[in-house]
Amino acid sequence: MPADDRPLVLHKPEEAGAMLAEFIHRHPGLMILTGAGVSTASGIPDYRDGEGAWKRKQPVQHRDFMASAEVRQRYWGRSLIGWPVIRNARPNTAHRHIAELELRNHSRLVVTQNVDRLHQQAGSRSVTDLHGRADEVICMSCGYRCKRDEVHERCADMNPEFEQYTAGAAPDGDADLEVDFSRFRIADCPRCDGILKPDVVFFGDYVPKDRVYSALDTLKASDGLLVIGSSLMVYSGLRFCRYAREWGKPMATLNLGRTRADSVVDLKINAEISESLAATLGQL
Repeated sequence: MPADDRPLVLHKPEEAGAMLAEFIHRHPGLMILTGAGVSTASGIPDYRDGEGAWKRKQPVQHRDFMASAEVRQRYWGRSLIGWPVIRNARPNTAHRHIAELELRNHSRLVVTQNVDRLHQQAGSRSVTDLHGRADEVICMSCGYRCKRDEVHERCADMNPEFEQYTAGAAPDGDADLEVDFSRFRIADCPRCDGILKPDVVFFGDYVPKDRVYSALDTLKASDGLLVIGSSLMVYSGLRFCRYAREWGKPMATLNLGRTRADSVVDLKINAEISESLAATLGQL
């Protein structure tokens, strides 16, 4: 999609709420696509700034994780610190407002790029975790599945020296920890000794086709697409805007900063998310 270089206008929540409420009145049955900007108020860091640029080094790549024991040592070692930030996070008002849109029959499906399961905790019932869920781990050989906490407990028991470390939290259960991970012992699959991996789509991997097609079926049957808290810099989310455009579906974005679809959406709202959604609900 072509870039939109027009200056960003920051909307006040009351103005943003009025614009979004009008959009929803005209297109009442929406598919909602959410991104990291919805969860930052819950204390979960995001990857990109308001211009869509990386704030930090890119996350682990799927191919590297699968091919390199050193990459897995670093990943699981840092996750001992970073994962509890996601595990202990609680839904914020934006999650609850989105759940309220479903209760009022304005949301047919929430497709989230987040892996934190906070939409479900907030009460949303129709949710597709596009990139999977961070709270479960799967064996890449035999399909064994367990709670992520079980793997972290095993890693902590095998690596007691890592209890001394502290670091700042990074997105997706990572942490800004730089130490020698060469002696870190990894917890492999207890059934077949295969590679254990969080049940999330790492960068460089593909979203399962059935998950995408199911969401696209809902989009085709919806009155429009509402994007909340996503820069749409990753194709897995941007694809829904491309299909919406192809199918003539109205599109709106609510996000602090630019998105990759700014040039093609019908309504772009650059505003604080939670307060804007509260104002929207007050006018529906």
